[in-house]
Amino acid sequence: MLCQIVLFDGFDPLDVIAPYEVLFAGGLAAPGALTVELVSAEGAREVPGGAGPLSLRAVAALDPQRADLVLIPGAAGRLDGLDPPDALDAPGHEDSIPALLGRALRTGLPALLKEALDREGLTVATVCGGSGLLAMAGLIDGRHATTHHMGVGLLDAGGVVAIDARVVDDGDLVTGAGVTSGLDLGLYLLERELGPRVAHAVEKLFAHERRGTVWRATGPVPAGF
Repeated sequence: MLCQIVLFDGFDPLDVIAPYEVLFAGGLAAPGALTVELVSAEGAREVPGGAGPLSLRAVAALDPQRADLVLIPGAAGRLDGLDPPDALDAPGHEDSIPALLGRALRTGLPALLKEALDREGLTVATVCGGSGLLAMAGLIDGRHATTHHMGVGLLDAGGVVAIDARVVDDGDLVTGAGVTSGLDLGLYLLERELGPRVAHAVEKLFAHERRGTVWRATGPVPAGF
C-alpha cells in the first residue's frame, strides 16, 4: 500500500509530520504493507511550509494511479479572513489560510485530486484545512467531512456536510479536524487498513491515545440531540 502525502506552498508542517510519522511507523510494524512518501503536484522539489522558514522535500509527483491513499494537509497562515466571501488576495490577507489554499488551487493540484477522488479503490484523507481545500475546489459537494472549527465556513460554502467530530469516515474520504487530529487520523487509517494490532502497537509507541468516536453515517439517527 502506497500513501502519498501532498505538499503545497504554505502547508501546515504538523498536518504533514503527525500522520507521516504514524503511518511510517505502521509500515515498520507491518513490513512491506505500507510505504509513505511526500509528493507535490509539480514533482520532486523543496516545498516551503507556512510556519516560518521551514520546508520539506517532495520526492515525487502526486500520482493517483499509483497511490492507494492520498493525504492532504491544510495550510499554516493568519487566522483572520477565514470567511469564504473575503477576497483571497485582498491586501492584508495574502498570507491568510484561505489565500494559501486558494493559491494551491491555481496549480495542477485540483485536477490530480479530482483524479484521486474519482479512482475506485483509492482513499483520500485530509487533516485540518485539507478538507477546506477540497471544498474550495468543489470536489466534495454533499460529502460528510470535518475540519478545524474555525474553517467550517469553507466546508459550508463548498456544499459539504460539516460534522463536528475529530475524525469522519465517509468511505473513500476520511477527514480529520484540528491540527493534532493528524495523529488520530493516522492511527485510525492504520486500524482501518492494516488492522487494530498494528494501530495499537503504534499507539503505544507514540504514547498517544485516540480521542472521540470516529463518525460514520451509519446506525440510527439520535433523537433529541
